[in-house]
Amino acid sequence: MHIRVVTFDDLPALCKLDTFAAEYPERREAIHAWIGQGICRLAEVDGEPVGYGALTYHFFGSAFIEMLMVDVRFRGRGVGLALVEHFQAICLGPKLFSSTNLSNRPMQSLLLKAGFKPSGYIHNLDENDPELVFFYPVP
Repeated sequence: MHIRVVTFDDLPALCKLDTFAAEYPERREAIHAWIGQGICRLAEVDGEPVGYGALTYHFFGSAFIEMLMVDVRFRGRGVGLALVEHFQAICLGPKLFSSTNLSNRPMQSLLLKAGFKPSGYIHNLDENDPELVFFYPVP
């Protein structure tokens, strides 16, 4: 598996593997913005895009994995963990956060496996599905 910086040439592939991008133009706009900011990374297997993520620094002044998406055909194969570990390695601050819905057990398991610890809840983002925030102290 190879992880690299995303370019605008990758935009169609990211929109194709993202389960929300086809239906929500806001997601396509977000992907475009992340690419433009240089904060988006792409995971490839044999040259095929299989997942991507975005690492920002605007979560209360700390690093935040804002997006992590793996192609449904490649879930459960270590792509998400590889992207998270990549973000842990390149993080420029002492604190790294991420979050997921309380209903998203696979992402919670992934973050725990990567050494993150639960750090609290945010209610009222998605109706009846609180956001669980995770924290990782960058060594």
